[in-house]
Amino acid sequence: MKRTRQVDLFELPDDSPAVEPLDGWYVGRGFRSIAGVDEAGRGALAGPVCAAAVILGDESIEGLDDSKKLAPEVREALYDEIWGKARGVGVGMVGPAMIDGSNILRAALEAMRLAVWMLPEAPDLILVDGDRVPAGLEQAVAVVKGDTRLRCVMAASIVAKVTRDRYMRRAGREFPEFGFEGHKGYAVRAHFEALERHGLTPIHRRTFAPCAEAAGGLPDAGRAGTIALRAARERSE
Repeated sequence: MKRTRQVDLFELPDDSPAVEPLDGWYVGRGFRSIAGVDEAGRGALAGPVCAAAVILGDESIEGLDDSKKLAPEVREALYDEIWGKARGVGVGMVGPAMIDGSNILRAALEAMRLAVWMLPEAPDLILVDGDRVPAGLEQAVAVVKGDTRLRCVMAASIVAKVTRDRYMRRAGREFPEFGFEGHKGYAVRAHFEALERHGLTPIHRRTFAPCAEAAGGLPDAGRAGTIALRAARERSE
């Protein structure tokens, strides 16, 4: 029986800049179809968690980086270039109902698994950003900070981020009072204020503390934690 979580199959090189990015290190060991996997939206209060899997091709894509480090217009341009030049791209989304029915970690891992399944070809190696790999993926390796060390994971982070951002912009048109097109569902002051004024939408994650508070279902201890979180965010703005 094949193993499905082989996080210790390969001896990763150290973190010195001489071996970055790591894609070439794996290619040098005989892997040819390498999928990078990353997700976006784990920390949001609303909307899906979105994951992408990308197998890069022979055509060069300049400017790849962790999506969080890129300006929105740069991400959008790279997104189109990735879809045009990659050997394969897969996207998976898991919505608020499943997030609330399990937890955000399980939902994110499921979105990653779905993204790999949506690839047009089966990779012979899957490199997942983070310290865990989804169940059921063979030849999968977790790489901490993979979105800064692997070009294929950088590409996946861009596709996941842009896909989710586009979804949230559409949600902004559906629920204009919430401003989803701006904050993308994350925990910012404007989002807290909209929750207080308008309550929850169908795309809110009801088990997340600020949403549970807005629905009137948060215990006192949880409410205190939410107030502390809000105060900390306001101090940082």
